[in-house]
Amino acid sequence: MEEHHTHGHEHAPGHHEPEHHESKPKSKEINIKLKESTLWKFGTFLFLGLLVISLFTGGFGLGGGSDSGGSPIAPTPSPSPTGNAVSVKITDADPILGDADAKVSIVEFSDFQCPFCARAASGALTDFKSSSYFADGEVNLVYKHFPLNSIHPQAQKAAEASECANRQGKFWEYHDTLFINQQSMDVSSLKSYAAQIGLNTADFNSCLDKGEAAGKVDSDLKEATAAGGRGTPYFVIVNNDDGSTQVVSGAVPWANFESAIQAVI
Repeated sequence: MEEHHTHGHEHAPGHHEPEHHESKPKSKEINIKLKESTLWKFGTFLFLGLLVISLFTGGFGLGGGSDSGGSPIAPTPSPSPTGNAVSVKITDADPILGDADAKVSIVEFSDFQCPFCARAASGALTDFKSSSYFADGEVNLVYKHFPLNSIHPQAQKAAEASECANRQGKFWEYHDTLFINQQSMDVSSLKSYAAQIGLNTADFNSCLDKGEAAGKVDSDLKEATAAGGRGTPYFVIVNNDDGSTQVVSGAVPWANFESAIQAVI
């Protein structure tokens, strides 16, 4: 099935981004009559302008962009479409990188087979681990699963495998290994990665073969969609003290996350 990429963000089939309508202040109505030829010229220049923009951003925001090249331009972080805080629940079952008692959490909903998720892991999230926010224990990273199973047939089992690794305290090592080896995520490869990072392979293989972690993955998936996720990667920045949130979508630069963090602190 064809994958659709928009602004460094991979969309789940059947979902559409909500429309945003900007209300205009009331003012005196002014009627301007333009010649038909003038309208055609204006439309032509407008189309050409949009075409030039699409060449640099990977499309008009309707999908079909390429995964090659630099990170596409993305909108700045924003609250949920309704203007209310997005609801996410962080539990002891969630893998947490950094200080568990941090004031702010970056909750990541991700898919191990998504190329944009791999880009986020090697880009903005690597920058996060080098930031003072992480070093000072002010912000942590929480990973939740958002496998787009209809277009990524290996994402579900990869997610389960990472949770099997989490049971042995090596989620993040396994997480990094999966993104490095994103092109080989069949079950045999998933088991070989467990051996490579020193897991008890008998326990890991039993966990994976029996689908013992499927419930956790499915629960995360439901939470992702309930929180407004329509594609991967999808992030919710949460102030753990007052519950305020900001949303960041796509494989965007670390600066976007910094803006979102500052908005909730």
